[in-house]
Amino acid sequence: MVRIALPLFAPASSAPGSSSRAHVTCKYKCGEACWQEPGNTSDNEYFGDVVRSMVSRRSVLKGTATAAIGLGAASALAACGDDGGSATSAPSTPPVTGTGTGDGMNFAAVAPNTTDAVVIPAGYEQSVVIRWGDPVIPGAPEFDFTAQTPQAQEKQFGFNNDFAGLIAIDGEPDRFYLVCNQEYTTEEFMFAGYTAKNPTENQARVSMAAHGITVVEVAAESGSGKLTPVVGQRNRRITASTPFTLTGPAAGSEFVKTSADPAGTTILGTIANCSGGLTPWGTMLSGEENYNNYFAGADGITDKATKERLDRYSFADESDYHQWGRFEQRFDLSKNPNEANRFGYIVEVNPHDPSSTPIKHSSMGRLKHESANIFVTSDGTVVAYTGDDERFEYIYKFVSSRKIRSGSGNSAMRDNMRILEVGTLYVAKLTGDSPQSIDGSGKLPADGKFAGSGTWLPLLTVNEDGTSESKIDGMTAAEVAVFTRVAADKAGATKMDRPEDIEPHPKTGKVYCALTNNTKRGTDGKAAADEANPRNENKNGQIIEFTDDHAGTAFTWELLLVCGDPAAADTYYGGFDKTKVSPISCPDNVAFDPHGNLWISTDGNALKSNDGLFAVALEGANRGETKQFLTVPKGAETCGPIITEDRIIVCVQHPGETDDASADAPASNWPDGGSAQPRPSVVAVWKTGGKIGV
Repeated sequence: MVRIALPLFAPASSAPGSSSRAHVTCKYKCGEACWQEPGNTSDNEYFGDVVRSMVSRRSVLKGTATAAIGLGAASALAACGDDGGSATSAPSTPPVTGTGTGDGMNFAAVAPNTTDAVVIPAGYEQSVVIRWGDPVIPGAPEFDFTAQTPQAQEKQFGFNNDFAGLIAIDGEPDRFYLVCNQEYTTEEFMFAGYTAKNPTENQARVSMAAHGITVVEVAAESGSGKLTPVVGQRNRRITASTPFTLTGPAAGSEFVKTSADPAGTTILGTIANCSGGLTPWGTMLSGEENYNNYFAGADGITDKATKERLDRYSFADESDYHQWGRFEQRFDLSKNPNEANRFGYIVEVNPHDPSSTPIKHSSMGRLKHESANIFVTSDGTVVAYTGDDERFEYIYKFVSSRKIRSGSGNSAMRDNMRILEVGTLYVAKLTGDSPQSIDGSGKLPADGKFAGSGTWLPLLTVNEDGTSESKIDGMTAAEVAVFTRVAADKAGATKMDRPEDIEPHPKTGKVYCALTNNTKRGTDGKAAADEANPRNENKNGQIIEFTDDHAGTAFTWELLLVCGDPAAADTYYGGFDKTKVSPISCPDNVAFDPHGNLWISTDGNALKSNDGLFAVALEGANRGETKQFLTVPKGAETCGPIITEDRIIVCVQHPGETDDASADAPASNWPDGGSAQPRPSVVAVWKTGGKIGV
């Protein structure tokens, strides 16, 4: 365990620079997206061009219903009731009873550092829950870095864990399903002597098996927050080769049919699974994000329409760092151009049944989905929010026309897993209150806040009878479902600074979205700063807060945080005294604690210190107070936070990924120490003899 005493705040000289994410991470994770031109070259009006709405932001939601129930695990389902009547408050996972006034943030903030360890506050303990290569499925061998095989990896915990969810197992209070995304692989850190442009077939197939999703039973230790994996029949590994069923308008369309799947309904595998969410009916949602950098052959496409669509999703041969197309033709677009259209969806997995077929939901659009998180309104309407994680992309929501079916049996689960197939997909258009004040410097408007209103623009509707309607002239519903970015361009959506995790607050109903950064903002030929994205060449990102008429089309918004060095003039911490906050940069994932505070994990901290996990107060006099709870090891990213009263769980992704490191000369030996290779892992932290933050 490591606890260090350092000055609480970074020195003022630590001026924001470029992201700390290593080049090698960008290669394998996102296909060097930051070194490429943004995929969005549309000329739809950007935020700063929009004329301010005649409707004031104080009246936009007047008279709308905002009462709501929270969501989370299967335990919420029992309180959902029938299809009609008023809502009954339902517990979320974890139960959120407060509105986020800063209660539950009583810990000594961890100072910025570059330590090769998970650094936690004094009075807390930690343990590693599970590491890359640990056995999950019965019969799995112990991990051997020097003798990896695809057969072994299919039964072991995957690489580069991102989202994590904890789902209670009915009738077993000390047992849970831990569900994790395995986002991407960094082959040159997985295999000694790896040749980037000439991998072996064994290496490529180990890589395929290390992707996807893991479901593993864990046992809670009495008296601590420790969790121990249980290797057993309940567990599951979903990989790049697992069959999925495609639903919605894209299913069976000409855009997803291949020679191997002429019906266009069965897709092999899920890849680039970034963040996700849990549903009230007990399933996991996972977002397929940077799938474009798994395909070869894009540059050889000669059909103009196909090429334009591939370009809009940033497909390029130089981004093919995994080289899977050498061994499976479906990843070679010159042979199977439609295979690209079979990734980029929200996928849904039933962790309670390891034999079930997971689903890809095309009704929710094809994007670079970061995540999907659900809010249930007072009348039982299910609303899912999602962000498209690339520069100048958009924020979306899906409003289902179905209600949750109560019950915990297989029949209820089957019905509930179809809720996200029927309804309307929207994209957000934002307007600012003070457009004349925005000059790209990040200077706060005269009214003291970055704020405005907005409208949800419809893209498609899927009806109960299975028919679907496009809301975009010149596009069919299938085209909107598969080429959703193009539809959103045509609709005139607002270009944002990399919308990542977006989650509704289970108690207040407000919706929070992490906008990580956008160094192209305001550069030549690119959209300039606007009130929701107020800085040109944005290196540090921001957090936006929506007050939404969830099932309707109107909302107001306000920036909670404009991240970066608190000493810099272009930062804003919700109006809180900036001399009393922990510096935060590049927000990525968000979560809520039982007190209702927002917790934020970071990716690529531009302040030259390790990434971390931060608690932020949302309401009252402490709104904007930001405290760092932990930091992750050298080269790592903080992912998938879960905050309960008993423990905090984070995924430590890509530890030791620095540009001067390799498998033969690792930059980190975390978590095993000594001369061991670094291994992405899940970590649990708990307070010795007490509750988190109390």
